[in-house]
Amino acid sequence: MNVTFLTEMPDVAVIEPRVFMDGRGYFFESFSQSDFEAHVGKIHFVQDNESKSRYGVVRGLHFQKPPCSQAKLVRVVKGGVLDVAVDIRRGSPTFGKHVAVELTEENRRQLFIPRGFAHGFCVLTEEAIFQYKCDNYYSPSSEGAIAWDDPDLGIDWRIPADRVVLSEKDRHHPRLKDAAWLFDYGGGM
Repeated sequence: MNVTFLTEMPDVAVIEPRVFMDGRGYFFESFSQSDFEAHVGKIHFVQDNESKSRYGVVRGLHFQKPPCSQAKLVRVVKGGVLDVAVDIRRGSPTFGKHVAVELTEENRRQLFIPRGFAHGFCVLTEEAIFQYKCDNYYSPSSEGAIAWDDPDLGIDWRIPADRVVLSEKDRHHPRLKDAAWLFDYGGGM
């Protein structure tokens, strides 16, 4: 059974699996539908994704607009990242606030990001292999994003600005206050 705890952001959860170690190595359940539903909620994941990135890469802050909104369960298989979820639900008591959790191959933590949150991560190690489950299929026409370096968000990415590596697309997202599309609290998902 996975040990789960909510963060200071309602609905965002950190999952720490129970790891069994012996002379051969280790074993843990990386996902159990029944445990997930018992501790976090009923979610049906339909797509798994994986990326490999080098030190300084920042991916995000991304989301999918309805009807293709996505909740994600993310983890690191190799290396380490700072994973960030930003509440972009207008009217939410935590609107514009974020949760940042270090996910590493050593701590084996996972982060659950519900619909209505922008998501991103930065690579803190030489390289990282990042995996995530989504509860809806990716749709290029439903892409949305906010600027990773929006000063109003106050995210400490824990890497020097001159070492940040971005895709061309991630260089041009609007700040949260200028975003043309956001979720509504209690709806729009």
